[in-house]
Amino acid sequence: MIPFLNIAQLVLYIGLLALVGQGLLYVLTGQKRDSNLFYQLFQVLNRPWMAMARLVSPAKVASRHHGWVAFFVLSALYLMVTVLKIERCVSVAMAGCR
Repeated sequence: MIPFLNIAQLVLYIGLLALVGQGLLYVLTGQKRDSNLFYQLFQVLNRPWMAMARLVSPAKVASRHHGWVAFFVLSALYLMVTVLKIERCVSVAMAGCR
């Protein structure tokens, strides 16, 4: 169970960092962001999370806000996995949690 939670936590962490990186580049590069190699890389990495945000959010949410939806959903999932991992480590007396 612990290795599964570690993998889930790592995947969510990478997704969160990619969303933050894309958001920072969105602000910093301005109109030239579509030609920025790193912005395009972040778009590819965030494609699954953005698709999930489109599925989760209601139709009234504008597409420009799907990045925020993805960020908050990933944050909530990351916190949930972290709490589950802490509970699991406490229940097995920290065996295998180092």
